Amino acid sequence: MSLYNPTRDQARQFLFDAWSKFKQHLSLTDLEKIAVEVIQMHPEYHLVFDSPERFMHQQYFPEMGETNPFLHITLHLSVIEQISINQPIGITQIYDKLHQQHNDTHLAYHDLIDCLAETIWQSQRNNQALDSEHYLSLLKQRSGLI
Repeated sequence: MSLYNPTRDQARQFLFDAWSKFKQHLSLTDLEKIAVEVIQMHPEYHLVFDSPERFMHQQYFPEMGETNPFLHITLHLSVIEQISINQPIGITQIYDKLHQQHNDTHLAYHDLIDCLAETIWQSQRNNQALDSEHYLSLLKQRSGLI
C-alpha cells in the first residue's frame, strides 16, 4: 500500500483491519489507534466496519442522501493530522477555539471536516489544486476568527 496515495480499496482495507484488530484485542499501530477512536465516535458505522465482505466495494451516492462512512472517517483522520502538525498554519488555534465553543471534540472535528469537504469539492469542481487559503478562510469563518 502506498503510504501517501492509497487506492480506495487499500484505504478501506486499512480501516477494516484496524477495526478487526481492535475487536480481537490485538496490538494496533498509532495510526490504527486513531482510526479506531474515530470509528468508535461513529456507532452508526460499526455495522459497515464489521462487514468488510459486504461493504468493501459499496458505492455511495451523496446526491441520493448517502453518506460514505469511509470518506467520513478518512476526513476525520485528515483533520486530526492537520491539527497535530498545525498545517495549514493556524488550524490548531482554530480547532482549539471550536473545541472551546462546542465543549465537544467530535463537534469541533465536524466543523473542520465541513470546511475541508467544501474545499475538496471546490477543487474537484474547478479541476484545480486544493486551495489552502480558501480552506483557512472557511475555517476562520466557522470559528468566528474573522
